[in-house]
Amino acid sequence: MGALLKNPRIKKTAAPDLAHRWIRDLRGLLGAEHLAVSEVRVGVFYTAAQISTGHVGVAFTPRMPNDSVCCPKSAAAAPPAGTLAGCDAWELALFAIALAPLRRSVGVAVLNALSALAIERHGTPGGHLERGLDALDAAEIGPHDQVVMVGAFTPFLKKLKGNVAGLRVIDNHPEALKPDELGIWCSPYKAAEALAGANVVIISGSALVEGDLDALLLSTTNARRVVLAGPTASPWPPTFFESGIDVLGGLRVLDAPKIMQIVAEGGSGYFFGDAAEKVCIVSGGGACALRLTQAGSYDE
Repeated sequence: MGALLKNPRIKKTAAPDLAHRWIRDLRGLLGAEHLAVSEVRVGVFYTAAQISTGHVGVAFTPRMPNDSVCCPKSAAAAPPAGTLAGCDAWELALFAIALAPLRRSVGVAVLNALSALAIERHGTPGGHLERGLDALDAAEIGPHDQVVMVGAFTPFLKKLKGNVAGLRVIDNHPEALKPDELGIWCSPYKAAEALAGANVVIISGSALVEGDLDALLLSTTNARRVVLAGPTASPWPPTFFESGIDVLGGLRVLDAPKIMQIVAEGGSGYFFGDAAEKVCIVSGGGACALRLTQAGSYDE
């Protein structure tokens, strides 16, 4: 990701408004109690944060391709290592609106952990939760759809190629695509036009960390379905539904210690295995009556 940060043709909001509202809405639900961050792991591919209730959130760890020395300049803007465990959760949640991507990664992971707690207690207002459902299936894409993906989702590409009317992939790195897929690559400099012409848009959850999401959503004016997908896409749903997102294809952590270990040992989402399960939260249907019990099962 990071495909649009340097694109002057994508209009950006003055501040990450969606992240601000995410924090505000969660504080409205949970702010009356003291919640601390018990542990933070910043791995090669993902960052994980566990809060004092035991809930874990994960977020994409941004790469710094220009850092080529042993003590990179980005370290100065990185989260203050050695001081995060024990911090107030709301204090670290504010990292989600920081200027430095590595700090945003920690903030988004904390917000996803707080979101998991909120969903356990309050369900998924404005939508319904589907366990084990793939985000692509939840998008209900048909053969006549014009699909634009922000981020090269390899499993999605395999399913979509040749099965939709049009397919474009916006990514800062065309090398992420196979040689026979380069024809569908779209430069970030043409992203606004590509997104405006799509009726289905699939955005990597890493946009929450990279800082692109507000800008991307401004360009999805003609989409009938907007999907935010990937482990990072596990937020409190109402805030995101209000912003025009229809499907949140994220995950629910089942084994907190295992996820923390996998992230710390450099594992990607492919290694999460039975430590987490895919979940899709789809807008519509009113307030969802599902609740997660402390035992991890679902009650009506």
